[in-house]
Amino acid sequence: MKKTQSRYNRKPSSKVRGYENTCISGYEAILSKLGETLTDDSVLVVETYPGVYDREVIQELQKIKPAVFIDMESIFKPEEELNEQLKYHLTDDRVFGKMYFGDVYDLLDQKSLESARNALEAEKGIKIIYGFGASLVKTGDILVYLDLSRWEIQLRYRKGMGNYHCSNYDEDLLKKYKRGYFIEWRIADKHKASIFDKIDFFVDTHVEGQPKMVDGGAVREGLKQLVKKPFRTVPYFDPGVWGGQWMKEVCGLDEREKNYAWSFDGVPEENSLLLDFGNGIIEIPAMDLVLYQPVPLLGEKVYARFGAEFPIRFDLLDTMGGQNLSLQVHPNTDYIRKQFGMGYTQDESYYILDAGEDAKVYLGLREGVDKEVVMEELEAAKRGERPFDAKQFINCFPAKKHDHFLIPAGTCHCSGRNTMVLEISATPYIFTFKLWDWDRTGLDGRPRPVHLEHGREVIRWDRTTRWVKENLINQVWEREAGDGYRAEHTGLHELEFIETTRYWIEDEALVHGCGSVRMLNLVEGERAQIISPDAAFEPFEVNYAETLIIPEQVGDYIIRTCEKKKIAVVQAYVRT
Repeated sequence: MKKTQSRYNRKPSSKVRGYENTCISGYEAILSKLGETLTDDSVLVVETYPGVYDREVIQELQKIKPAVFIDMESIFKPEEELNEQLKYHLTDDRVFGKMYFGDVYDLLDQKSLESARNALEAEKGIKIIYGFGASLVKTGDILVYLDLSRWEIQLRYRKGMGNYHCSNYDEDLLKKYKRGYFIEWRIADKHKASIFDKIDFFVDTHVEGQPKMVDGGAVREGLKQLVKKPFRTVPYFDPGVWGGQWMKEVCGLDEREKNYAWSFDGVPEENSLLLDFGNGIIEIPAMDLVLYQPVPLLGEKVYARFGAEFPIRFDLLDTMGGQNLSLQVHPNTDYIRKQFGMGYTQDESYYILDAGEDAKVYLGLREGVDKEVVMEELEAAKRGERPFDAKQFINCFPAKKHDHFLIPAGTCHCSGRNTMVLEISATPYIFTFKLWDWDRTGLDGRPRPVHLEHGREVIRWDRTTRWVKENLINQVWEREAGDGYRAEHTGLHELEFIETTRYWIEDEALVHGCGSVRMLNLVEGERAQIISPDAAFEPFEVNYAETLIIPEQVGDYIIRTCEKKKIAVVQAYVRT
């Protein structure tokens, strides 16, 4: 690492054309605008994503002085009844639940719902229905949606917020995340998608006390514009017990923090989008784009296979000056579907962005290891009897900059210390079975969960040294070459649905559409530009280590150097 000023853009935004100066900021201005749309007998429906600070918003909405105010919390079944209803999906595990495929409607008390509908009919004057699932009471005359990203919700959990309609304020954070991931966010996204075209106003509620509102048509048009050009999501960074120091410098982060372990940059399930309306920028979940424009974003074939889900994930794992990641394994597709209800698994790879002299990657089993001996040693380590001697059983390979290690599900693996990884992965990131965590506790002081009962079922014991060397390390060959560029296949393994290509470019390279959404990261060089061959979008600049998304609808594009210095870009897409 060199001490240079970071170019990394932590707040990438996209301008929305044709709707300039339409952002309304602050409760006073928002209530004034809503007042202009309401008549003496209007029904105002205010839908929320679970995690919005309801008390704050309700206090402001009461200033409208409605004749009837219905809070959806009073219509949900009692907390104890919901916990009993959902216990199969919640499970007793700290981390893993089972996917809930029901609807918000399943969680409502039918008598309370009927009483609310009767109350609306009995009174004259302005009526407000507020909360998660509010439009299930009545469609209403004006529909407002208070939006929030999953990452912000997780930060609120850390501050003591409970799950929706739950008093679990002090519960284990992993269990809060679990309830969100397996239940709340699933039904919330499904419900949001069903009403997305009907929303009159979107309200960004990410900053407490500072809401921003934009007309629903403007937001939908902004998303339609976004799938016609390259864009970036808003990255976030988080510390970890094994975290390092590399991202502090390269991404311009707070030097006072102890470490940064993760960066999620290009994960629509977690990240946000910033839409710029000239007089204000609103933040919305990037999943809104996936839900609203799945085919132009993903492509017909990818949508046919995955539905409205974004199947590729890029993230950064920083152990430079830190520690080893946990030794882990991911389930195969059959296991993840049967045990957790997820439709595809977490195949992945480690692309080495940077490396110290002692950098290494643990990958696959050593030749001749005995399954029962390995599991016996892991169990003993879990009980605290003795450390697990990873190098006795697991291959440990040296790692250098631009190496690419492929990790199909079932392969034991982890990154070692002093390794900067660009993880290229399928999206269901939560399904990691830790096997050994080097006798550490988490940042919360508690032992990090180890799941040997799952690991035993999914480890591929035949993936030993020779097979790993022949199939999973630097599977690089030249795809094509032209004037000033070379394109190389770097992965992934044939068992994985993601394909990666690395472009070495001295001038520019034309990249053809492939029927899939594409994710890119600039892995060498300070900056580059993404150009449209027919000027369909403005040139898009990307800096070192930044991830960007190119919707399938974009088709062909050009990668161009900015300083006439050699650069490298890694592109990932779904094989179609």
